[in-house]
Amino acid sequence: QMKKQCDQKLLIRMKTECVPCSLNLKTPCPAGYTKTTNGTGIPDCRYYLEIKTHLLSFPGCRHHCMKEFEQPECCQGHWGPDCMGK
Repeated sequence: QMKKQCDQKLLIRMKTECVPCSLNLKTPCPAGYTKTTNGTGIPDCRYYLEIKTHLLSFPGCRHHCMKEFEQPECCQGHWGPDCMGK
């Protein structure tokens, strides 16, 4: 019995919004995602504050998140919704 279904595992990575590092400690990842950074996250971004007519830019932090996703796929030589063979 040859295997018909060969699902592909995909890793989806994303970053949370950039905020002041002191406020980033409790920033959650979106539902279904796992946080891959600790503490205040990674200080690799800038956030903006509008004060009257000026837009000020400050260094900030964000978290990296990931989610494992299984994409249904048929093995080679099979096709269709039920992965039928030749």
